[in-house]
Amino acid sequence: MSESFDVVVIGSGPGGYAAAIRCAQRGASVAVVEKNLIGGTCLNCGCIPSKSLLASAHALLSIKHAALMGVDVASATANWPKMQGRKNAIVTGFRNGLTGLIQSHKVKILPGRAVITAPGTIKIEAKDSPYQIQANKIILATGSQPVELSTLPFDGRTVISSKEALDLENIPESIVIVGGGVIGCEMACVYAAVGAKVTIVETLSRLIPMEDEWVSRLIEREFKKLGIDSLTSQKVISVDTSGELAKVALESGQTIEAEKVLVSVGRRPVVDKETIEAVNLEMSDSAISVNEKLETNVPGVYAIGDAVGTTFLAHGAFAEAEIAAVNATGGDEKIADYSLIPRAVYTFPEIASVGKTEQACKDEGLDISVGKSFFKANGRSVAHNETIGQISVVRDKSTDKIIGVTMVGSVVTELIGAARLLLGSTEKITEVSFPHPSVSEVLKEAAEDAFNLSLHNPPKA
Repeated sequence: MSESFDVVVIGSGPGGYAAAIRCAQRGASVAVVEKNLIGGTCLNCGCIPSKSLLASAHALLSIKHAALMGVDVASATANWPKMQGRKNAIVTGFRNGLTGLIQSHKVKILPGRAVITAPGTIKIEAKDSPYQIQANKIILATGSQPVELSTLPFDGRTVISSKEALDLENIPESIVIVGGGVIGCEMACVYAAVGAKVTIVETLSRLIPMEDEWVSRLIEREFKKLGIDSLTSQKVISVDTSGELAKVALESGQTIEAEKVLVSVGRRPVVDKETIEAVNLEMSDSAISVNEKLETNVPGVYAIGDAVGTTFLAHGAFAEAEIAAVNATGGDEKIADYSLIPRAVYTFPEIASVGKTEQACKDEGLDISVGKSFFKANGRSVAHNETIGQISVVRDKSTDKIIGVTMVGSVVTELIGAARLLLGSTEKITEVSFPHPSVSEVLKEAAEDAFNLSLHNPPKA
C-alpha cells in the first residue's frame, strides 16, 4: 500500500518549502518532493549565489574608493577562486540548514521527479525505482528555467545562462549580456567590478524597462561609470562561436567580440508535461492557470511561485505559499494585490519599488503628486560616500494616500519593506519618527514632499 499524506508539495524552492512548513504547522502530514537540490533555483543557482558574488564585488569597489574616505589601501584585486569558494560555502550552508529546518517540522523529503498521474496520486521517479504516493491535496511549486532563444541556443560554454554565469572558473576578459532586465544588470555589475569588459544589449529602449524611465536613465549613467556599455534598442540576430572569441551580430550591422555571451531574457515556468496531460491541467501559455485562491482547475491541486508566472520573485512565492497552504488545510484566503509585493534589483546602485509606478498612474489617468528626495542631501549617505540616487513617492490626490514608492540608491532594498507599510496608510507621515542621521530619512523626506510638507525641499509650485 502506498504512503499517504494530507498535503504533498512538488518542489522545494522558496514557495515549496514555505508551503510545506506552513501546512505542517497547521497540523497536516506533509511531504515535499524535490528532483534536484533542496532550496530550488533561488538558493542554489539564483538569489543567494548571485547576491554573494554581488557582495564580494561591492566590497572590491568600496576598497578601490577607500581613499575618498581617508583610508589608504595599497591595492585591491579580485581573487575569483576565493569569491567562488565563499559563494559555494554560503549556498551549501543554507541548503543544509534548510534541509534540517524542513525535517524539524516533520515534513518528509522525497528525492525524485514527481508526476501527478491522477487526482490524488503521484508517481515518484526515484534513483532506485519508481513508486507511488497518495495525497489529499497537492501544491505545485515547480519553479522556472531561463528562456532559451532559438537564435541563441545555450551551449554551456560560450553561450551561457545565468546558472553557468554564476559558476565560471575564470573571470572572462569580455562578456556580452543579452537582456537588460534584472538578472542581466546584476550580473553586469559583478563582472564589471572584477575587471571584465561588459556590454549589455537590450531590445527595448532602456534598461530595467519595468520601472519608471528616470530609474533606467540613472542606472545607465552609473553603469557607464563602471565601464559597462549599454546598447539599447538593439537586437542580437546571431552568435558565431566557431572562433576563439564569440562574434555577436546585431541587427544594426554592428558585431561585438566577446569571450562569453550571457543570454538573460527572462524565465519560463517549468511544468511537467506528463502531469499536464494526465489531469488535463489548465495552462496559460507556459504557466499554470490559478484563481485568486491559487487553485488550479483540478480539484485539490494548487500552484504557486514561478510555475504560475506571476511575480518570478522568491518573496512573491512566499506570499503565494501562505495562501495556498492555508487553503490546502481547510482555510479560505485570497491572494492580495500583487503590486504590494516589493520589487528589488541588487545592482550598483540598488533599485527597489512597491505599488504603482509614476508611469502606471499616468496611464490610468490618476491625479497624482510625486514627492522626491535625494541621497546627496542626506547626512548619513554623504558620510558613507553613498550619494547616488533618489526616492520618489507617489500620492493619489483623490484619496490622499501613498500608492507607490520607487528608490534607487545604496541599500534601498532594505528600505522598501518600510515603504510598503506606507502604502494605503492614513497615518500622517509627519507624525512618524525616523532616526537621525539615517539613510531612512530620505524616505520620510520624499513622502513628506508628496504632501508638500518636506522641511528640506523647496515648496511645490
